[in-house]
Amino acid sequence: MERTRHDDDRFPARLSVLRHMGRSAAGRAWLDRLPGLVREVEERWDVRLGTPFDGGTCAWVAPAELPDGAPAVLKVGRPHREAEGEAPGLRIWDGNGAVRLLRHDRSRGALLIERCTPGTSLATAALPPEERLALAAGVLRELWSAPAPPDGVLESVEQVCAEWADLVQERMLRLRPGYDVGLVELGARLLRTLPAGARREVVVHGDANPGNVLASRRRPWLAIDPKPMTGDPAYDPWPLLAQIDDPFTRDDPRPVLRERCALLADALGDDPARLAAWAVARSVESALHSADHDDVAGGAEELAQARTLAELAGC
Repeated sequence: MERTRHDDDRFPARLSVLRHMGRSAAGRAWLDRLPGLVREVEERWDVRLGTPFDGGTCAWVAPAELPDGAPAVLKVGRPHREAEGEAPGLRIWDGNGAVRLLRHDRSRGALLIERCTPGTSLATAALPPEERLALAAGVLRELWSAPAPPDGVLESVEQVCAEWADLVQERMLRLRPGYDVGLVELGARLLRTLPAGARREVVVHGDANPGNVLASRRRPWLAIDPKPMTGDPAYDPWPLLAQIDDPFTRDDPRPVLRERCALLADALGDDPARLAAWAVARSVESALHSADHDDVAGGAEELAQARTLAELAGC
């Protein structure tokens, strides 16, 4: 479809999703289709759209108003593996712990979802870190209370982490980034073994960072932007340890990390060492992902964090 001046208002160059997707040929091809996709779902669902939000890198997101005046959010995402589980996961939770899914158009990658008002994130909420951790744990407990769906509805943590373990080792051999071989092998081993040791299976959020938990009127806090899978609930808390605020800026991050692992373990009914071990596994995977995306130095910083977490985990 031909681009219009109206499209220029909706797709300003400053948007993170435009900059990020514009780095690859596949991303640019999707961006060429994006204005048409937005207009199609706008007309199909009879919604009025506002100025788009910024921050996401794989989806265009904007406030929407339904025909009856009710607020919502329209999300049109680039088709990719992690996005496949979002709509099924939101249906499973049905508003319990997460925003409600109002409509879904899989062929266009479009979701119409509940809008959180006021929408303040736990990442920026004016609350002490320990209180924000406790609130996030409450949201996770609610998400994990949903019954796991039949096989095939969502990917499993075990399957995905086994693939990640292979990727970690392949990237280490191919890139030769100079990372600690023993630490990387520990991360790969944990990615393979931790899922099998789960005491129960739940629907995990998949990206439970504090920016994905928003203040809402319907519930005090609701999760957004999930990447759901089924499996070990201890997979989820890792982003909260480092992103409520950054303990690694301290001279010695171990006391605060130990305290946070204990707090989360107590709130979630898990073992602090197990939460720390999952943080090691996911930090190592993230480090090799960074290296594979031309950020070897950033990956080295993540591995330094993984080394500290491994000490706490006793592994």
